[in-house]
Amino acid sequence: MTARIYRPAKQATQSGQATSGNWLLEFESETARQVEPLMGWTSSSDTRTQVRLRFGSKEEAVAYAQRNGIAYTLVEPKEATRRIMAYADNFKTTRMGQWTH
Repeated sequence: MTARIYRPAKQATQSGQATSGNWLLEFESETARQVEPLMGWTSSSDTRTQVRLRFGSKEEAVAYAQRNGIAYTLVEPKEATRRIMAYADNFKTTRMGQWTH
């Protein structure tokens, strides 16, 4: 029973940062998924993959896993690198590249 502790990326459809600070603990599947012959649905007998625990910090998630004897893998998030730029910067006289439009 191995778990993965990570901080999910911000949703693309939302501009806010409300839930991006949470850390998740998810169990990895130990059995392969199977196609059910009657309906053709993909299913698994491992119900632990449905469990997603949310924590406010990385330390809380790690402490929970250690306290309950759960083997875990910690995935550190990569911070997004953003270049803040105004629309007017496209028309600067000191612009390095040519304007292509």
